[in-house]
Amino acid sequence: MSDNTRNFDELYGYRFEDLSVGQSASMSRTVTEADILLFAGVSGDTNPVHLDEEFASSTMFGGRIAHGMLSAGLISAVFGTRLPGPGCIYLSQNLKFKAPVKIGQTVVARVTVKELKAEKRRAVFSTVCTCGDTVVIDGEAELLIPARN
Repeated sequence: MSDNTRNFDELYGYRFEDLSVGQSASMSRTVTEADILLFAGVSGDTNPVHLDEEFASSTMFGGRIAHGMLSAGLISAVFGTRLPGPGCIYLSQNLKFKAPVKIGQTVVARVTVKELKAEKRRAVFSTVCTCGDTVVIDGEAELLIPARN
């Protein structure tokens, strides 16, 4: 065994002490046909409203829509890569699906620090996904954030 121990400090994102209420980050993704097919394959959600244009056209959506959890996955991506970033632990998430997302639409996921619970190193975030001016997902998440050593 080697005496060299890898130092992972450089890989971590924000530490609990770095966060402040109101701090925010976002990312966006334009939903493609490939995204929907890959998500259906990975998740096992093959609901025809996502995959069958003829079926989906007969629904209230008037055509195919992306999986809601595909858009919600962008929230997780913001947490894991931007704010707070690597090292955080997702504890809970509630979601309200407000509007459908169609192929070709760009989803913007934004997370904002809403509350800091210093005694447990937890942060509560508002989580919102939009397409243009339309809110497609609204929710709240709680994360455990690493402290400085």
